[in-house]
Amino acid sequence: MISFIEILEMIIVTLAIGYIFSGFIKFPFISNYESLRLSVYIAAPAVILHELMHKFVAIFLGLSATFHASYPGLVLGVILKLMGSPLLILVPGYVSIPFTNPVYGAIVAFAGPLINLILWGLAALVLKYNNKLSQRSMTILALTKRINIILFFFNMIPIGPFDGAKVLNGIISLF
Repeated sequence: MISFIEILEMIIVTLAIGYIFSGFIKFPFISNYESLRLSVYIAAPAVILHELMHKFVAIFLGLSATFHASYPGLVLGVILKLMGSPLLILVPGYVSIPFTNPVYGAIVAFAGPLINLILWGLAALVLKYNNKLSQRSMTILALTKRINIILFFFNMIPIGPFDGAKVLNGIISLF
């Protein structure tokens, strides 16, 4: 179901995302390694689970699907980090799926943003109803909540290669 190459590329994407986001997520009084580690905990699940949902839903629908690291997107993210850019634009990975009908394409496309919405909701619920969390855990959950809602809305933009365009195309094809 998941090949060795896909696992290797997920590891590369995870480490690259951790490095890129370690400059954007500021934690006082921690080492660079700890900043990298926390950035991996916060940002990588949002991205990796997003892409894996595309893959697993496609497989469920009988389509072949392969995860790929987007090396140009990762390099762009690293360059923006090294330049100290306040704006982060990157496409760290994607799932290749053979052309399918627009409805299946819409279902597969929506699966990625949907997991971001679910992760946002889970983080929000834990923050709201668990008052025994440490300050560090609350910070991690708050950042997890923020990155997932940003990814949800960003990916649902209905233009170009974004998931939102595929979802809209699938909805329009029904009429």
